[in-house]
Amino acid sequence: MTTDPSTDTLQAPLTSLRGVGEKVAKKLARLGLSELSDLLFHLPAHYQDKTCLIPIQSLSLDQNALIEGEIIDVQIRRFGHKMLTLALEDDSGVMTLRLFNFYPNQIRSLQCGVRLRCYGVARQGYQGGVEMIHPQWEIIHKPVPLETTLTPIYPLTEGLGQNLISRLCQQAIERMGQIEFELLPASLLEQIGLPPLNESIRFMHQPPAGADTQLLMQGEHPCQQRLAIDELLAHRLSLRLLRQKIQSHSSGALESNSALQTTFLSQLPFTLTGAQQRVIDEISDDLSEARPAMRLIQGDVGSGKTVVAAAALAQCIAAGYQAAMIAPTEILAEQHLQSLRDWFEPLGVRVVWLAGKVRGKARTAALEAICGEGQLMIGTHALFQEAVKFRNLGLVVVDEQHRFGVDQRLALRDKGLSQHLAPHQLIMTATPIPRTLAMTAYADLDVSVIDELPPNRQDIQTIAISNRRRAEIIERIRHACAEGRQAYWVCTLIESSDNLEAEAATEIAEQLNDELPDLNVALVHGRLSSDEKTTLMSDFKAGRTDLLVATTVIEVGVDVPNASLMVIENAERLGLSQLHQLRGRVGRSEAQSTCVLLYRSPLSQTARERLQLMRETNDGFEIARKDLELRGPGEVLGTRQTGDMVFRVANLERDHHLLGLVSSLCETLLADHPGIALALIHRWVGQAAAYADV
Repeated sequence: MTTDPSTDTLQAPLTSLRGVGEKVAKKLARLGLSELSDLLFHLPAHYQDKTCLIPIQSLSLDQNALIEGEIIDVQIRRFGHKMLTLALEDDSGVMTLRLFNFYPNQIRSLQCGVRLRCYGVARQGYQGGVEMIHPQWEIIHKPVPLETTLTPIYPLTEGLGQNLISRLCQQAIERMGQIEFELLPASLLEQIGLPPLNESIRFMHQPPAGADTQLLMQGEHPCQQRLAIDELLAHRLSLRLLRQKIQSHSSGALESNSALQTTFLSQLPFTLTGAQQRVIDEISDDLSEARPAMRLIQGDVGSGKTVVAAAALAQCIAAGYQAAMIAPTEILAEQHLQSLRDWFEPLGVRVVWLAGKVRGKARTAALEAICGEGQLMIGTHALFQEAVKFRNLGLVVVDEQHRFGVDQRLALRDKGLSQHLAPHQLIMTATPIPRTLAMTAYADLDVSVIDELPPNRQDIQTIAISNRRRAEIIERIRHACAEGRQAYWVCTLIESSDNLEAEAATEIAEQLNDELPDLNVALVHGRLSSDEKTTLMSDFKAGRTDLLVATTVIEVGVDVPNASLMVIENAERLGLSQLHQLRGRVGRSEAQSTCVLLYRSPLSQTARERLQLMRETNDGFEIARKDLELRGPGEVLGTRQTGDMVFRVANLERDHHLLGLVSSLCETLLADHPGIALALIHRWVGQAAAYADV
């Protein structure tokens, strides 16, 4: 790929700068900095205003300020440890400076009559007045001019200090000089109506005195917004090019309204919701095209995504192609296997199961069936493996996409391409994704939303209770099970690992066994074998177990309508989306269900907000919106793998108003300026776009 030759001098390695040898270059690489242009986009995290002196009498409490005055008193005090206390006076008043870390030579230099310039946070003093605790300070021997720009504070890594990063960024700004770093054409810049790129970069590294620091700290300054547009545009372009590349291949045109699909839908023991039927129709239209369908299906827990996926699988199989359904865990995959076998095997469809635990002759037989007469393949990531060869893969359904990562999902594209046909792709998630996030994270996919729950479902009553009231919860379980219902008790640890969680869950299961001797208590955790988990879950679903103690392995894929009570221990340690997913294991019948969030005091402010929101709403999209605000897109989408979003400037929650403009710019660039599109992707996404073959 070529880039604008006018920027060649900015593609030089950082070792071309003064002060950067091989050791420093390795440390800079940990920050993602390898060439001069990277420094231009390594923007300050915040700023210090040292452009004007504030009289002591005019200081605002809890605000950073630059002051200057003469030391009029020096004392060393002991309050458990040594503290150097200085009284500083200017023309307006006196304040106190407290230094906890100091050396003997500093004590000798900080004497009465010495003039200091200090920068720090002004606070209310212990005995009235104003003080600064351990401010930045320097001795002023003669008049020193003030800074003319705000002082940038850059993100760092171990072994690199602010002074070095600041000097290197200034060198990069100097190199940029009059080089036109802009990539967008003039017609689009006029449409954006924000400052040019060079001006925006220079401003962000060197905000002039008087710059609106509040706008800068909120990320809403026009120069920040200009950079955010470029970054959002680069991410969207990379995904749109990915879509174009996949859809440049042919796929099987799968006829809709087939006899198999009609028979499958007619045998269901329930009526589809309007939302389910609408999404089935949208998918069916996609699959009937001779280009690969790429659609994301969002649906809250319990909205009936599996039936929608099954209708698509039936359409594919009826057209003579193979179909595959993949889930991230064996528990979830086995739930799908059980449902799909019950639905499809009576209709004569050959179902094949492949997961990591399938070994020996069973694995050999499964592999032979996949490349032979198998029609519907169900499994885990084992279906990604190189040894798996499909005969004519026409459709891939990936459940809980965020558990895999973009690159793993795309690996299945190559499974179909071996027969010169790209399979259709249907991606499902029970983690509702806010529209702003979906527009950016899944710009390569069409989006359908199942926004209706089956009728007669009652909202799950959610309560938050301190673990000091644990005995009340145990009585509640006893009462629910005496009425013929079942319950979950979910154990979580702040440092999650299979071993630690298993130990904690085992201890709790033993306690509950002692306290509830009349109930059949079972335990499932990550250390058990797949067969053991399957047996335990089957017993619970069949009603042979009253209370299931589990780790978060039951977060997805467990459907037991008779379970009406869930207790989540240490609920304050979990994110909103995970709490919502766990809660969704109950409330799957017409009976009133309850979720108890058992927490330990004291609660942090964030934990308090999470638990309050869980009590107030069952709306997965509102919960996801708040989760995005609290945790950021990387956490909401799942693990940060190749192709996942890591933004340097943009903030999806803050910058959602820019997405409409970004979408329009994206289509214009792809149509009229494809070379610029590639250069933008290289600049902002870099090697993370490699998965898209861009």
